[in-house]
Amino acid sequence: MSVDVDALLAMTIEKGIPLEKLINSIEQTVTEAYGELPDAMPQGRAVLNRQTGEILIHVPQFNEEGIYTETITHSPEGFDSKIKSLVRKVLKEKMRAMNDAGIVAEFTGSVGDIISGIVQQGRDQNIIYVDLGRVEGKIPLAEQVPTERYKHGDRLKAYVVDVRQGEKGPEVTLSRTHPMFVKMLFTLEVPELKDNVVEIVGVSREAGQRSKVSVRSHRAGVSPKGALIGPMGARSKAVTDELNGEKIDIVDFSEDPALYVASALAPARVTSVEIVDLESKSAKVIVPDYQLSLAIGKDGQNVRLAVKLTGWRMDIHPDNPVERLRKPSEIAREEAAAAESARLAGLAELATLAGAAESQELRPGLVSE
Repeated sequence: MSVDVDALLAMTIEKGIPLEKLINSIEQTVTEAYGELPDAMPQGRAVLNRQTGEILIHVPQFNEEGIYTETITHSPEGFDSKIKSLVRKVLKEKMRAMNDAGIVAEFTGSVGDIISGIVQQGRDQNIIYVDLGRVEGKIPLAEQVPTERYKHGDRLKAYVVDVRQGEKGPEVTLSRTHPMFVKMLFTLEVPELKDNVVEIVGVSREAGQRSKVSVRSHRAGVSPKGALIGPMGARSKAVTDELNGEKIDIVDFSEDPALYVASALAPARVTSVEIVDLESKSAKVIVPDYQLSLAIGKDGQNVRLAVKLTGWRMDIHPDNPVERLRKPSEIAREEAAAAESARLAGLAELATLAGAAESQELRPGLVSE
């Protein structure tokens, strides 16, 4: 059995595979197959002639004292056809491995970036498959937004989380829930972010519901929030549309933790922020009484996102805590008691007036005869 060395050399140049490495792989595979034959001779190994391309089984011979004497060739019956299939297998595997390595190298450069593709009908209902061209990416259930529906043929953007070589080929893991997905979407829309004029400092997100993005400017006169919002709100709207209506709060970053905490609780207004413990990053926040529910948010979402964004624990209080601590029933009882007291006082006053009038009528000399 022989292979075309020139064709082998041309393939290695095209695919970027070292010729000697490919030949060693062929020899090793054929040697392993030979060792499994029932009539295989001890220490037999395959050798590919670099000039002719012929593959032979070389078997070393030793005398009774264990000294090497010569090398013979062994050609088991029917093994040539086996060698032929083995060589094809090795070449296929090497080409596939090189192709996979190229894909992994290409998409590894996209980790932490956004990529677009077309949704495919998947085999697993819990995994969304996305055609990315040279490879198929997947969005696991944990990386899917619960409020989104992915239909076959839809084009969507996703954040590249990981790229690795799996057992069946390259695996590209995508995400629609990652907080950095929001940041990269803004980067696509806002030139100031690409030019590093404006910086997104942090992102906290509850995918499908709400995100908070803190920003700062590196150039005087440039409004970071205005840069992200864009003319007539066009830039932020483009991001919101891609996120299927997810609400986004854009807040100002500050090196002063008190200012940062106050800003992070937007859209609620904050009266004051007291830094309780700098080491443990805890702060006491005072908000107007009527802003308390807005500061906390539905099911605590607003304050939860603010904590994730800033890294500060927040203890939120209304500016009039006494009134809020009193139970409505207590207030109602007090109001009822006050009304009853007023009623009784009114009755007493009427009784006094009536008594006075009666005494005037009964005074002597006032009654005519």
